[in-house]
Amino acid sequence: MEKNTIILAAGQGTRMKSKLYKVLHQVCGKAMVDHMLTQVEKTNMDHVVTIIGHGAEKVRELLGDRTEYAVQEQQLGTGHAVLQAEKILGDKDGMTMIVSGDTPLFTAKTFENLFEYHRQKGAAATILTARAENPFSYGRIVRNEIGVVSKIVEQKDATTEEAEINEINTGVYCFDNQKLFGALHQVKNDNAQGEYYLPDVIGIMKEAGEIVAAYEMDDFSESMGVNDRLALSKATKVMQRRINEEHMVNGVTIIDPENTYIDYGVEIGADTIIEPGVQIQGNTKIGSDSVIGAHSKIVDSTIGDRVTVTSSQIESAVMHNDSNVGPHSHLRPKAEIGEFVHVGNYCEVKNAKLGARTKMGHLSYVGDADLGTDINIGCGVVFVNYDGVNKHHATVGDYSFIGSNSNIVAPVNIADHSYVAAGSTITNDVNQFEMGIARGRQVNKEGYFKKLPVYDAALKAEQENK
Repeated sequence: MEKNTIILAAGQGTRMKSKLYKVLHQVCGKAMVDHMLTQVEKTNMDHVVTIIGHGAEKVRELLGDRTEYAVQEQQLGTGHAVLQAEKILGDKDGMTMIVSGDTPLFTAKTFENLFEYHRQKGAAATILTARAENPFSYGRIVRNEIGVVSKIVEQKDATTEEAEINEINTGVYCFDNQKLFGALHQVKNDNAQGEYYLPDVIGIMKEAGEIVAAYEMDDFSESMGVNDRLALSKATKVMQRRINEEHMVNGVTIIDPENTYIDYGVEIGADTIIEPGVQIQGNTKIGSDSVIGAHSKIVDSTIGDRVTVTSSQIESAVMHNDSNVGPHSHLRPKAEIGEFVHVGNYCEVKNAKLGARTKMGHLSYVGDADLGTDINIGCGVVFVNYDGVNKHHATVGDYSFIGSNSNIVAPVNIADHSYVAAGSTITNDVNQFEMGIARGRQVNKEGYFKKLPVYDAALKAEQENK
């Protein structure tokens, strides 16, 4: 029996008060509609149709060919939106699930359970329900004395007794596909909004004598819809907790889960320790036995095994096994830190490779360069890579020494086993076994200190301190 899903993603979401269309807002690094599609994909659908309207091209750009599309030109309600998929699904047999693109917390397991329950009951429609501690504003599921669904009652229409029901409609449904589209054509828009509502299909099927079932899921939080920024923050908290718990179950130590922010899809190896305040985002992979220190931020990067990151920012960079960085350093895009490399405090690396065992202790910048192995980079070294128009490349060979406060002005080649004297500005190549030195010769002016204003101040201070 075929399984299909229709994802409703046509609404603009005015309550978000945003230029970005609602379903494209992110929860833990992934757009809400992408979260939904990802879980749907895990249930092996025969057809997935996403209903688009506002922001149609941006939704297509994000989801690509992972789904088929139908366009709702006018926003005339959820029933009207589903009807736009008729050209694709109208002649199909089987089951069709309907979900919303602004409910990012549903899981594939819940969808699988819904399909299976629907199949077992032989129902024309099955409503996915949940128990809410505070059901206010939700549609209530009214059952008869033997537990069969009688109707869905909206908050504004509920009697006092019905308002006390805490089983609510999550807005997710599973239908017999043919009966769904047959009933949709009977939905009227004689309501205050002049719209065609999907829940009206339930009443139409009940009147036709069809079986309407309700499957109650365990976790109400999955059903959380996002209509404004407050709800977005709450959904993010739920997803954040879910992601962190999964990593901890898999052997990662997270010191303070409430204050650790890991995007969906990030990979972290066992026995890695994540300290408080860490942000790990995008397409990031971290190996085993590493330590990500407090308040570090890692984006779209690959971190090896036994790596230490101390209060630093890493973006689109690679750190190989047994390397370390920080505190307060910045690895920018295309930085590659080799095995056992040390990048100390207040350093920056951009579009540069540091070979194995090279050390860059503090307060230095390497950009647009290839550095070999076993190099010492002194304090305050700057690779001068930009002439105001173009970037230029520098190369430093193995076992070289770059003295403190040196400027390496690219393009330039410093051979292996060479030495750059401290305080030099290197503009020409340095060959193997040579020492490059480029600084003014020191001259001492005898007695010159006494001519300076500071001399009088020094004498006065000296007398006062006696």
